[in-house]
Amino acid sequence: MSTRPVVIKFFAPVIDVTINALMNAIDQKMKQGVTNFIILISSPGGSVFHGLSAYNYLKGLPATITTHNFGSVDSIGVVLYCGGSKRLSVPQARFLLHGVSANFEQKVSLEEKQLEERLKGLRIDIENIAKVIAANTGKNVKDVTDAMLERTTLNPEEAQSWGIVHEIKSELFEAKSEVISIQFQQQQKS
Repeated sequence: MSTRPVVIKFFAPVIDVTINALMNAIDQKMKQGVTNFIILISSPGGSVFHGLSAYNYLKGLPATITTHNFGSVDSIGVVLYCGGSKRLSVPQARFLLHGVSANFEQKVSLEEKQLEERLKGLRIDIENIAKVIAANTGKNVKDVTDAMLERTTLNPEEAQSWGIVHEIKSELFEAKSEVISIQFQQQQKS
């Protein structure tokens, strides 16, 4: 059995389909005895629910997880990225921290209690995201929350000084590594 890590290229939004594909790929490889993974991430973000679930999954695995930003890690993608015990970034990358929004359908009607529930949910999501980033960077939750509310964009050097990135490195993986691709294809409307 090879001790070489399995590489998973996550070039996708953080949504149910892509996170399920990521977790299933890891599950299948772990059944084959693999315990070392490199997850290459370039993501515009997406679902807070799926991002926090994936983070907790990665952190709870009996495996070594390295995450590597190979483009842009935005929004809840930063939480997914924090799932790595070793976090790398290419020199030409970015990280975007921002608050959480609520989407409403057109002509939706909400009562006061429903609005309060939605607002409480947003506040808890912001707090949970800030706690994850703080726990992995050494920053305090208030500083992370403030940075999120300011819509902070970091280059790799700034992300490294923040503690998000451990090392800036162009090389993504060794030659002859097994690479599994996870991407999202939007369905074409006919």
